[in-house]
Amino acid sequence: MAADYHSFVEKINNKLSIDLTLYKEAQMKRRLTSLRNKRGYQNFKTYYTEMNNNKELLDEFVDRITINVSEFYRNPKRWDVLRHQTIPHLIENKKHLRIWSAACSTGEEPYSLAILLNEHFPHITYEIIATDLDLGVLDAAKQGVYQEKSLNDLPTNFKKKYFKQENNLYYIDPSLRKSITFKQHNLLADTYPKNIDLIVCRNVLIYFTDEAKNYIYNHFHSSLVDNGILFVGSTEQIFNPESYGFSTFETFFYKK
Repeated sequence: MAADYHSFVEKINNKLSIDLTLYKEAQMKRRLTSLRNKRGYQNFKTYYTEMNNNKELLDEFVDRITINVSEFYRNPKRWDVLRHQTIPHLIENKKHLRIWSAACSTGEEPYSLAILLNEHFPHITYEIIATDLDLGVLDAAKQGVYQEKSLNDLPTNFKKKYFKQENNLYYIDPSLRKSITFKQHNLLADTYPKNIDLIVCRNVLIYFTDEAKNYIYNHFHSSLVDNGILFVGSTEQIFNPESYGFSTFETFFYKK
């Protein structure tokens, strides 16, 4: 069985340039075995053969290996730090920000960033690069249609101002899309954007091995401008930021 899985991992890397060995194996193998069994395949060899000929099956696989859980203003206290300390630090000597929302899932995070900047920093301009491995969630992000539960932490006045409600769904104001570019990006394989002031990458790194985290943190450092900030999730505190060229700015915020 181990050989069957490892052969599958190798084939996936060759086909999609997604290296599953850089994810924690027990978690990933359990998730994919469950998906494979749900589709009725007895082993990974036959599952891959079918996936190779069935785009729907392949898209489902990519969706399963990416972690698509997000809300607007997730962990509101962290957004307070972003508003009151991080953004003011970043705009001390500039009027334009380049922000990267990495592993942005269905778009709640980049749209939250746009709302925060529009509301509290109207005197600056900004561009947001929003990336994810999964093309399906990027398509959903571009649509900007959300269920009410995704907006639980969003202030009521922002809901009214930036969303149109129809049939229990919330449609994002199209004006927020103007400064956001959505595109596919593999954190473990693709070239990282440069001259970034703020990187927001939350609640995805916990699924990677230490080797993969080292790779990503070092590349995040190269992406940032001097004094730029990396903002990570509440389960992803970096205990040795100095080894990657960072210093602690605030809890879960690291300065280059």
